[in-house]
Amino acid sequence: MSTLPSINTPYLLDVLTRLLNIPSPTGYTDEAIAFLEQELAAFPLQLSRNRKGALIARWQGRANDTPRALTAHVDTLGAMVKEIKPNGRLKLTRIGGLLLNAVETEGCWVLCNDGRRVRGSYLFENASVHVYGDKANETRRSEDNMEVRLDARTTSAEETRALGIQVGDFVAFDPRVEITEGFIRSRFLDDKACAANLLSAIKTLHDAGLQPSQTTYFHFSNYEEVGHGAATGIPAEVHELLSVDMAAIGEGQTSDEYHATLCVKDSGGPYHHAFSQKLRRLAEQHGIPYKVDIYPHYGSDGEAFWYAGGDVAVALIGPGVDASHNYERTHTDALQATTQWIVAYLLS
Repeated sequence: MSTLPSINTPYLLDVLTRLLNIPSPTGYTDEAIAFLEQELAAFPLQLSRNRKGALIARWQGRANDTPRALTAHVDTLGAMVKEIKPNGRLKLTRIGGLLLNAVETEGCWVLCNDGRRVRGSYLFENASVHVYGDKANETRRSEDNMEVRLDARTTSAEETRALGIQVGDFVAFDPRVEITEGFIRSRFLDDKACAANLLSAIKTLHDAGLQPSQTTYFHFSNYEEVGHGAATGIPAEVHELLSVDMAAIGEGQTSDEYHATLCVKDSGGPYHHAFSQKLRRLAEQHGIPYKVDIYPHYGSDGEAFWYAGGDVAVALIGPGVDASHNYERTHTDALQATTQWIVAYLLS
């Protein structure tokens, strides 16, 4: 069994924590992309952004006959201001598959168009049990009966507009990052955990004085949660595209929080069988524990590139994440295993 260079786990967790704490709902990702650029500037990479705003990092390999790409996304679920209500509170429209009950009572920031940030929390509009009784508990939550209660003295639409808030402003929910007993709890581990995996894998190779076996492109997409993140930005010369995204955990799934997982099929159909088999062999060769799974309600940036006409083999790996699109959790073991798998692939 061959030995891979050691993963710098403190760096992995540190860069993940910093990235999680940067608000980046789809459409508002410049700060997160700039953070990645700053981190990647320490390595021998050629950095560029495409017109869509995604970050592409090119690393010259030992060979260049079959270039590769890996992709992970930094955009997250979130919302935008849909309406300023007569009482000064806000109705929202969701970005991506945000679960309303998952963010009820959560703190949030309204990211104003003029650069100001206004604090608030997201509540059912009839939240007081002492006033509304069972209605507060039994009513199904919808965008029409939820509202942002701003932490500002406002009781009218005019007063709210005076704070700098407009229809179309982005709203970012608190991630609530916590690391304890090896577990990482946070919103938006999908897919910032995997962006951190890519950063950590790059650092691992660089610190060991190594380079990829093939010229490799690292694509950090910014529109995955709405379905078209990596539809552009993958060079036509690429032969294989490894999508790195979270593994979904639940009843009927093999994935768990302690392993990396190879997804062989999701809602878009099977992934590239030969590429998946190659990844299995790499994991077994290097002693990387892994699971194999199928996700029924899932799509990836690799498929977005396929749908856009990309002529590549696509496979998908990622760490197991519990409670996807909710208050998510994974474990350091899964993050380390995923990073090791990426390193093994880059060196293969």
